[in-house]
Amino acid sequence: MYAAVRRYEGVTDPAEAARIVREGFVPLMRQVPGFVAYYWVDAGNGVMVSTSVFEDPAGAEESIATARDFVRDNLAPLLPNPPQVVAGEVVAAA
Repeated sequence: MYAAVRRYEGVTDPAEAARIVREGFVPLMRQVPGFVAYYWVDAGNGVMVSTSVFEDPAGAEESIATARDFVRDNLAPLLPNPPQVVAGEVVAAA
């Protein structure tokens, strides 16, 4: 399995960002080949973190591109700062 993690800081309206992600982005993630799971976490203090899990690295990379485009088109006012993005192989899971 492979995961992509994106950390957004300076989120201006976490509740609205969560609604838009839930209604618009989650359905897109489910369509990416190899989709396993997606999580959107409100870490507090204007920080939100997403984790996408896929069966292969191609799915994780596609999720990064899809997230970039979705944020640009739908969330830019709420997520004003570029995310910190990391991706890689899942080497332990529970």
